[in-house]
Amino acid sequence: MANRQALRELQNRLAVRLQAAKTQGVSASWLAVEAGGAKYLFPLNQSGEIFPWVSAQNVPYTQTWFAGVANLRGGLYGVVDLASFVTGKAPPARNELARTESRLVALNSALELNCALQVDKLSGLRNPEAFTDFAERTPESPEFFGHSYVDASGVSWQEINLQLLAQHANFLTISA
Repeated sequence: MANRQALRELQNRLAVRLQAAKTQGVSASWLAVEAGGAKYLFPLNQSGEIFPWVSAQNVPYTQTWFAGVANLRGGLYGVVDLASFVTGKAPPARNELARTESRLVALNSALELNCALQVDKLSGLRNPEAFTDFAERTPESPEFFGHSYVDASGVSWQEINLQLLAQHANFLTISA
């Protein structure tokens, strides 16, 4: 029970900081998330609202990474399992505890795509000063990958350009 309360408090703090960053020019540039054991950075200006995990209604004959559709604040959103989409593998099995930490990060409404990315965990906000090194996108990586960054602990974070992701042909083709 204490873990759930702590997660709710973290989500509320992140939502407040995310909104402040958008409206007051706070120096944070990315929303940091974890999915499938990898660490990703979403540009704040391309990220939308953060929702707690809700079960998505399964849609038959779709890609394995398409989790289904969900009603989020009265809007119908397609839910994409980020780890499964990036790796091309079937979504990992998640127990109930993992589901309580999972979040749905909606794409910014300016991208005109009612889609939410399922991530395993929120890791806070990051600004460029949080990183000690970076590397350009490699030619073999997906087009929607941006730079990769290394933080002071030596952990690598991959930036995902959500605008390019929202325009990516494979991302838009959910049929199996």
